[in-house]
Amino acid sequence: MDFESFTLLAATDDLGVEPAARADADGLELRMDFADEPLAQLDAYDGDLPILVTNRATWEGGEAADTAGRLDALETALEHDAVTAVDLELAALEGAGDHDAGRVADVARDRGASVVVSTHNFESTPDRDAIVSRLERACARGDVGKMASTAQSPDDVLSMLGATREMAAGGEQVATMCMGRAGRHSRAVAPLYGSRIGYAPVDPADATAPGQYDLATLRTLVGQLQSDA
Repeated sequence: MDFESFTLLAATDDLGVEPAARADADGLELRMDFADEPLAQLDAYDGDLPILVTNRATWEGGEAADTAGRLDALETALEHDAVTAVDLELAALEGAGDHDAGRVADVARDRGASVVVSTHNFESTPDRDAIVSRLERACARGDVGKMASTAQSPDDVLSMLGATREMAAGGEQVATMCMGRAGRHSRAVAPLYGSRIGYAPVDPADATAPGQYDLATLRTLVGQLQSDA
């Protein structure tokens, strides 16, 4: 996955959804922190879709303990040919936690995998300048800078979309979205402003973040909006 164009990922903790995702997804995001035996799942995987692996720390909204094992698991996952991208938290790359996340980024690059550097705000959405600043820091450390924030109003979504457009127009690869009810539509609209990654579960009951559409719905919405643009 090089993310040179919009890439829709089926977000999941179970690689067994791959056949059902194939019609609408460009790849899978395996949430290792939610999954049962994620490395064993990767060992057994024989699907067609490429995989981005995420092992989100608890301090960034995930379920993985902040131990060296969290990063070791990502390194092991990158040994699988199907794994062509890894998600690392901006905070981890800037020194949060007790372990060196940069080593995982180095392993990914050595294997030709893309590095998505992500940052989240589960309480609110900062202003446009603050979003741009955070995305710039993420882009400086990875191939894609990702930011997800919680929208409390339409104005929050406008801030995110404006920042997305500014970064994309400047030649950066970013992935952006607003979580929550007020921000839900941003998941379909942000690709028009330059966002390169979308996330959606095959089954809406399996959403991994607030406000996610199901995979088929998001594919339809993005496709219709892009055809009208």
